[in-house]
Amino acid sequence: MRHLRRTGVVAAALGLGLGALPAAPALALAPGTTVGPAGHAYTASLVSGTTATFVVGSTTVTCNRSGNTGQVPDEPGNTSADGPVVSALTPATFSNNGNNCPTNVLFTTARTVSNNTNGDWTIGLQYDPAGSTGTMTIPTAGVVTTISGLASCTVTVAPNGPASISGPWIDGTDTSAPVLDFSAGVSLPIRVTGGLTCPTGATSATFRARYAVTDTTDAAQQITVTDGTVVTPPEG
Repeated sequence: MRHLRRTGVVAAALGLGLGALPAAPALALAPGTTVGPAGHAYTASLVSGTTATFVVGSTTVTCNRSGNTGQVPDEPGNTSADGPVVSALTPATFSNNGNNCPTNVLFTTARTVSNNTNGDWTIGLQYDPAGSTGTMTIPTAGVVTTISGLASCTVTVAPNGPASISGPWIDGTDTSAPVLDFSAGVSLPIRVTGGLTCPTGATSATFRARYAVTDTTDAAQQITVTDGTVVTPPEG
């Protein structure tokens, strides 16, 4: 009897008896998303007066020009019933008035070159009534920054596989374009090679930027991220 009582206690604790624990709730699907206007091309560029910064260890690279281009998928690909609408982007560009970007290290500049050698750059836009988001994915080794001057280092972003960064999508207004906002700072995996003055032990960098997204097919319109949930009418 003592053994049976212990067995019953253990069974109840494991949720195997009449007092079994309730099943975990099923994960809710993401809201549907529609990105519009369907088929329209767009440009993402830094919000006027802002910069893109890339912080590796104690070194900060600051660029006043950055951006890429993309296109909203044609219908029906611009709508997803339960997740983001994903489409390709051109590799991002980074410069300072067309030249190398300055750093906070005296007599040192940085040249950043992006590529799609190992896969596409993509953007996934996800509607949410609490605040929509954008997720940019960088392919393996899709950004390489060469620091030269008093220090000579190479920083490779996403060295071991694609890397994604997410930020709020801020809807446009009558006087401003929508914005994809990474200004809170997003972490990117990196590999650093170079001499003794290079932060070769760093495995992540912090990126900050705010991109205004402009419809280049029709300047009178804006790129939008809205609810794409498909409502099925009742039968009968």
